[in-house]
Amino acid sequence: MTNASFTPVSRRTVSSEIREQLLANIADGRLAPGDRVPSERTLCDEFGVARTSVREAIQGLVSVGVIERRGNRSYVAEHLPGVELEIDHRKLRVRELFEVRRVIELPLFELAAERATDEQRAEITRLAGRFRIGMDLDSFRAFDRSFHRTIAAACANPLLFELYGKVLDALFGSDEFASLLGASSNQEEVSGIIGESAADHVRIAVAIADGDPVATAAAVERHLSEVERRMLELSV
Repeated sequence: MTNASFTPVSRRTVSSEIREQLLANIADGRLAPGDRVPSERTLCDEFGVARTSVREAIQGLVSVGVIERRGNRSYVAEHLPGVELEIDHRKLRVRELFEVRRVIELPLFELAAERATDEQRAEITRLAGRFRIGMDLDSFRAFDRSFHRTIAAACANPLLFELYGKVLDALFGSDEFASLLGASSNQEEVSGIIGESAADHVRIAVAIADGDPVATAAAVERHLSEVERRMLELSV
């Protein structure tokens, strides 16, 4: 019996989330080299998913040499490829940042929808209109930061605004984000992230302009979920 620990995953990117959690357990030693990986049935129960998702996740780790098959059983490879574990740490950081964003952004943007002045609503709408499908990454990130800071300022709470500024600093200063977004192999997917985000920002701006905190929260959650999903699917 190992000390491995898992939590249920959501229905989006199921196999990739399973793969990341398995890698996390391997990276921190809860599943050590040579350990037997819990059975498919055990993993299905702990993750709360179907067996096909578990099999897909394990097969992905077999293909990169992190897990190896011995008969019908799976074991952590005796000699782990360090590059794959480095990738895991990047994506763990991505997940952490998005978790923090959900905790802060949802209530903060709801407040902005309720409290923004007419001038602030107009500025948020103007900024949302600056995003374009196909814009370069540097321009997108600069506009993105300005857009989110402007909404945060509209919450009319200086302490929350200051706290959110630190979240943005962590996000935009993240080496893990820069590495994943800047990789040449990811440029097609990054273009997709930019295009989807452009549309999401308009939805958020419209909800805030309408003074609708419920619609704002829904638009923000949709945006965060989609960007997180795409980020976790990026390659090296």
